[in-house]
Amino acid sequence: MYYSVASGAMEYALTHEDSTFLNFRDHPFQRRYAHAYRWVDIKRLRLPAAPLADRELLTALIGHEQFRDDYAGGGVTPDGMRHGPYWLSRVTPEAYEPVRAAEAARQLWEWADQYEPVPVGLAADLRTESTVDDWAEADCVYRLTELADDAYHDWGPVHGEFHEFVIIDRGARRMTVLVAADD
Repeated sequence: MYYSVASGAMEYALTHEDSTFLNFRDHPFQRRYAHAYRWVDIKRLRLPAAPLADRELLTALIGHEQFRDDYAGGGVTPDGMRHGPYWLSRVTPEAYEPVRAAEAARQLWEWADQYEPVPVGLAADLRTESTVDDWAEADCVYRLTELADDAYHDWGPVHGEFHEFVIIDRGARRMTVLVAADD
């Protein structure tokens, strides 16, 4: 799947490469419910060959079918109106703020380890699948800011926490969307 964005007289397309879903319940935590119904969803998209500004890439991402995911069991729906806990129409490029890679990685690991350190296998999967160790090599990392209360859709507060990072790596021609949440 791809989404194209017009920029001047040219069209550029983001192409969905693959997705990975890491369910914390699939790993042996020491305490019975330390998984806390948490998970990480990672979507990788191929950037167009032609260079685009970050805001244009974020606009293309928001328009992409893979972005229409409620992250609450409904999955990706082409005509979806929700993105995570928010109404899709309320998520704009301006809702993303640049964040240093080290800060984004710290926030992800703090969330992951909040009840107890994640099991070794899960930690390895997070490092490998999210390429969190490579974020510093990316051109930029963005974090979705918390939107206003009226941006939450009718059942949006089902997520206890919702963290979203967008990693743009022009050298690899890849955009990675990482959502870490619980429900």
